Amino acid sequence: MAQQQNNLKLYSYWRSSCSCRIRIALNLKGLDYEYIPVNLLKGEQFSPEFRKLNPIGYVPVLVDGDVVISDSLAIFLYLEEKYPQIPLLPSDLLKKAVNIQAANIVCSSIQPLQNLAVLNYIEEKVSPDEKVPWVKFHIEKGFGALEKLLKDHAGKYATGDEVAMADVFLAPQMHAGIKRFNVDMAKFPLLTRLNEAYSELPEFEKAMPENQPDAPSA
Repeated sequence: MAQQQNNLKLYSYWRSSCSCRIRIALNLKGLDYEYIPVNLLKGEQFSPEFRKLNPIGYVPVLVDGDVVISDSLAIFLYLEEKYPQIPLLPSDLLKKAVNIQAANIVCSSIQPLQNLAVLNYIEEKVSPDEKVPWVKFHIEKGFGALEKLLKDHAGKYATGDEVAMADVFLAPQMHAGIKRFNVDMAKFPLLTRLNEAYSELPEFEKAMPENQPDAPSA
């Protein structure tokens, strides 16, 4: 049952892993929202209208009544405070810290190095052939760190037997690594097991890129 809420709007791009994090979080919290697609390939994120929402021109952006928030980490923390009925950060201090650390590895040490602006820059300044090797190097470096970080904390999910923040950030990154960049997950058995667990959760599957209204038809 959807919780009491304002008319939430999410400006999103189907393949954006940052947007996917928020789609998962909204689904897990049982929050309905209006999906507003922003086509990054067409440059719609640079339009004056969108720049009023987020001056740096990135998705996602969440509009909650009169509140406008961009950046997936800020949006996640806002949702956690505003809609706490289904918490995604554990109350246990250590588990909370590990969740934030794992999420931060994804959102500061992996994803920014694979975003469209970086890949376009590498293609222009270095070589188109260097884009995928660049991305795979940084994804695998981050996955290696996550594998070590979570080995003493994981249960069914990243930090125990309840879905939490780390899972919300991990799932889209693994999806991108596998589907877009052909990362060999055999090197990462713990993450592979977690990815299989996520695939069984409807809140995660509904949020995946291929299931978004702006995803290209097969």
